[in-house]
Amino acid sequence: MIPVVRAEAFYTPPWRLADQWATVPPAERCLRWYELKQQRRIQAPEGMILGHRLWARINHGRWVADCPCGSAQVVSPADRRFACPECGAGWFPIVFPADVDAAEASIVGQLPHERNWWNPDDPNPWDRLQTPAEPGPKAGES
Repeated sequence: MIPVVRAEAFYTPPWRLADQWATVPPAERCLRWYELKQQRRIQAPEGMILGHRLWARINHGRWVADCPCGSAQVVSPADRRFACPECGAGWFPIVFPADVDAAEASIVGQLPHERNWWNPDDPNPWDRLQTPAEPGPKAGES
């Protein structure tokens, strides 16, 4: 069984920095990883953004959350917050399912590109397959 990838397994340091990253929370590992890849400093935001939350979903076997700016990052139920390294908006709280293990188990038998799960309470499931509405009668028909 291939486990669903979480931030702590995705954003890994080079071997020489492994000790320094040992105490970095999963949500902050994303920022450190971007610093290494982009070769630029990224300041961690201060405080949470109130009145807005992001919804965790499984996309191709990875837990991800989407920033309102359009970026998406790998996230973790072990650290339920998100800071976008692209726009720097701030820390967003992330909504994970009440039973993370059940969500992960529901996609185990799928092919990698089909290992997707969306929270049924997410009001903006941008890439969820939508059921087309039933066609209504044409104008002039009853």
